[in-house]
Amino acid sequence: MKYAVRHRSKLSYQAPVSDARLNLRLRPVEWPGQVLLSQSLTIDPPPAAIRRTTGPYLTNLDAASFACEVRDLTVESRFEITVDPPPPANQVPAIAEVRSEALVSRDLSVLSPAPYLFGSRIAALDRAITDWAAPLLDPARDVMRGALDVAHAIHEQFAYVPGKTTSATLPHEAFAARSGVCQDFAHVMIVALRGHGIPAGYVSGYLRTLPPPGKPRLVGADAMHAWIAVWAGSRIGWVGVDPTNDCAARDSHIVVAMGRDYADVAPIDGVFIGSAPQRIAVAVDVEEIA
Repeated sequence: MKYAVRHRSKLSYQAPVSDARLNLRLRPVEWPGQVLLSQSLTIDPPPAAIRRTTGPYLTNLDAASFACEVRDLTVESRFEITVDPPPPANQVPAIAEVRSEALVSRDLSVLSPAPYLFGSRIAALDRAITDWAAPLLDPARDVMRGALDVAHAIHEQFAYVPGKTTSATLPHEAFAARSGVCQDFAHVMIVALRGHGIPAGYVSGYLRTLPPPGKPRLVGADAMHAWIAVWAGSRIGWVGVDPTNDCAARDSHIVVAMGRDYADVAPIDGVFIGSAPQRIAVAVDVEEIA
């Protein structure tokens, strides 16, 4: 599948702020089956400097700094990308095998399982979530079957309720409420898998959505999406699983970044001098073009 993606963010401050510095994680990373064809980033007003780099974790970073005072700022990312469906995973190892291999792995690359075994800033290990997932993650089970069953349990037991949680909501809070949005479901699933020694990462990206039958497609009505990637051993590597939609990631999922949790891959964050409240409005459009 070939997609054209447009992501527009408008930041507004109640009063001008100075020395603003933004971290933008909007360029898709290399991921199996993905080929980035073109990408542009427009910032208005233009920054005094922009530094393009990678990391930490599996991220592309554009760090922008502003010399002038800023009150309204617009960031627009556009790109075209092709996404092929992932091949079927054959001879998937058992959870016990994956856990043992991850613990002794000497891989120091950006796709190493090591950073994804332990608690992180948002996704701290939690006994209640670990115990809840235990019946689904017997060490003798196929790791992908276990991960898909955890995703199914979240889909069946949790209510999708936009606006009830924020980016600061912790996994144990969403778990206790049994509700939230894709970010919360991804965090809960990550904690569940890591609690059983299975490396799991937080994936930030886009999901192609289709309008109801007979209805026109609304431009700008899409949003960023979050799901998880589970490490299925060195032979298979990382595989996406979407608990919000109760499925494995496929050619409708466009990967932008992967980190330990949302804090590592936030599309926009940064700092500024001033005390003015900040508001952000986001519009996303994912269009299938071939």
